[in-house]
Parts: sequence; structure tokens; C-alpha cells
Amino acid sequence: MLCSAALAAAVAYLLFQNPFVGGFTFFVTILSTVAMWSFPRKQEGAKPSDTARESAAKQFQSEARWGTVDPALVPPGTLLEATMNSMREGVLVLDGQTRVVAANRAALDIFGSVEGVLVSKRLSELTRNPAIHSAFLATLERDERAEVKVETYGTERRIFDLRVAPLSQEAHAGEVPRGAIGVFFDITRLERLERVRQEFLSNVSHELRTPLTAILTFVETLEDGAIDDHENNRRFLTVIRRNASRMHNLIDDILELSAIEAGTVRVDIGPVRLHSLVNDALTALAPRARLRHIEMRNEINAATVVYADARRLEQMITNLVDNAIKFNREGDSVVIKHAREGRDHISVTDTGEGIGQEHIERIFERFYRVDRARSRALGGTGLGLAIVKHLARAHGGEATVRSTPGQGSTFTIELPVIESQ
Repeated sequence: MLCSAALAAAVAYLLFQNPFVGGFTFFVTILSTVAMWSFPRKQEGAKPSDTARESAAKQFQSEARWGTVDPALVPPGTLLEATMNSMREGVLVLDGQTRVVAANRAALDIFGSVEGVLVSKRLSELTRNPAIHSAFLATLERDERAEVKVETYGTERRIFDLRVAPLSQEAHAGEVPRGAIGVFFDITRLERLERVRQEFLSNVSHELRTPLTAILTFVETLEDGAIDDHENNRRFLTVIRRNASRMHNLIDDILELSAIEAGTVRVDIGPVRLHSLVNDALTALAPRARLRHIEMRNEINAATVVYADARRLEQMITNLVDNAIKFNREGDSVVIKHAREGRDHISVTDTGEGIGQEHIERIFERFYRVDRARSRALGGTGLGLAIVKHLARAHGGEATVRSTPGQGSTFTIELPVIESQ
């Protein structure tokens, strides 16, 4: 049978070495718990059934929850079984023939396509994943620790950091069997966050590089003598200023979005007269609308009151109307409406080219653009819609979009209706 001391050392090592397991206390708990457990040995007399052991484990968990458990009275194996089944990490123990001798509930969830219990099944019956097989075989055949990143595809794609350690066993009649224990650390969320971080850094670098290149180019041109070119020097300075402003706006939006996502932006909810607030936003954007001969219409009832942070709501509406002006057809219109259908719906509708269905799901992502060249030419940072979405959620609401290519788009801010209304 597998030696409990070896199992204790292996599990403790794998947990303590992994950076995704939080806290020294957790490590000590696991170590002390595993050290008290051993696999059932062949003895004379009756052997506890799986049902009896499961019942004992549940009773132990209940007693431990209320602090009434007496470790001296806990049946062999129950303590570790209860602890193992409460772990988020999947634990799989194999013997020398790659047959499962122990597994916890998290492991059963990982190999969810397998029918019945995992114990007594061979590894090949659980999975065909070559990375998992190579890690366990390396440990069993060469008696060495293995670490590998594993991807599984069930109902969803999951990524695990699998760490496998060898287990010594008690020798019987000259046998030299081996065992291996593998711990599956779910790093799916961490991998997703790392991918988002890398994409964000890549996008920021790209967005900053373009205006920086333009600024450096025109500065060098001025230094090379164009400063004395009275016909063009002011035009060059205008280009430099425009690109510097673009960088300034981008950095402001990045800081704003970061603060909103971090939850450090305070939202002061109060009654807001929506018609008046929308008029203020349209007045600020009127010069841009006139340049493109865009008609802006505020069709909200003058008595309409919603509950929101007035400054943040104006920011959201300004972002949406600004986008509607930029991406509308010249000479067309932008209409702002309100409807109360369970929630307050504030909609901004344009009559532009619309958005293809393939872009709808990602339109609120940071730096996502349907037409990158046109968006940059119009001075967009690619963060406006992401800010709208996060501010709407900070209010307990949501931001949505409906669009028909060739007919226009409608962006809607949904806000909760306060009962006192």
C-alpha cells in the first residue's frame, strides 16, 4: 500500500511550491491533515464500505464546521478524505500501473466525461491528453517530479498547472512498485487575465506609437530648417499639437477606465432631470455636429427624472453622442430618447452605416474598433464605449447596442428604477 508519510510529503510539497495556493496557513493545514491519513491496508476482518467512509467523512466535515470534532476518534482515512474533497485543486493518485487509487471531487469534475467513480480506472480511461500522460509517466518511470501546463476541453476550455510527484511504497516480497500523485491547479482565470494584460499593453503601445511618431517626425522637420518656412511651420505645429492632444486624451481615458474597473470611482446616486442634462451634453457637442451638418434631437420629456450620478451620466451620454456624430453620415441625425420598461432606458440612435453582427459582441471592449483607420482619423481613443459600459455597471445597470448595417445603430444605457420614483 502507498505510504501515508510519502503521500503527505508529496502533497505538501506540491501545494507549498505552487504560487497559486494562498497562504502558509493553508499549507500547514494540508500537511498536518495528510500526515494523519493512510490508504486502507489489507487486514483480517471486515473492511469499511465506500458508503460508510463517505458517511463518516460527511459527519467529520459537519463536526469540524462546529468545532466539535475529536481527531483521536476520527476513523482512518476520513480526515484526509474530508479535507481532499473540500479542496478546489484536483488530486489524482496513481499506482505503478497508472491505475487510480485515490481522487477527490475536484478531480472528478476535471474528468467529468468519465462515467462512475475514478478509483480503479486506468489513466487512459480518464483522458487521452498527452501532456497529462507524459507528466505521470515521467514520474513513474524515472522517479522524478514533473510540471506541465494542461488544457482540457469539455463544456468550456480550462487550463491547469499540473504538478506530479513520486510516491514511495512499502515493499512486499521484493516488489519495487511506484506511485505518483498529481495536483491540478486551475489557472484558467489567471491565464485569461494575463492575456487581457498583454493585449492591453500591446494596444496602448500601438496607440501611443502613432501620435509619437508624428510628433517626432514634424519636430525633426522643424529642426532641419522648416521652422523658417513661414508657409508650413504653423501647419506642422498644428499637427504636433493635435497628436499631443490625442495622447493626452488617451492617457486620461486609460486612467479613468482603470479607476472605474478598480472600483475606486465613487458613484453618487441622486435624482437627475434627464432632459436638462442631455441638453447640456448636446450644447457641448454642437460645434462638432455643425461641422458635419448633423442634426441632434432631444426627444426626452422635460419632466423625466432618473436616478444616477449626474456627472457620470452626462459623461456616458456625451461619449455615445460623440460617437454617433463621428460615425454618422454627413447631414443625417442623432436622436436621444427615454423609455421606462422595468428599467430606465436612455437611447442614442444614429442613422449611420451601422455595425456588423460580427462586431457587436466585442464593441464594448477596450481599444476595439470596427474601422481602425477611420476611428483614429476622427480622434477616437478606442476606450469611450468601454468607459460607458463600466460606468453603467457601476450604477447597477448595463450598456447595450442594436444595429442594422446600412441603417444605423442604437446604443442604450439601462439604469435601475428607484422605488421612490
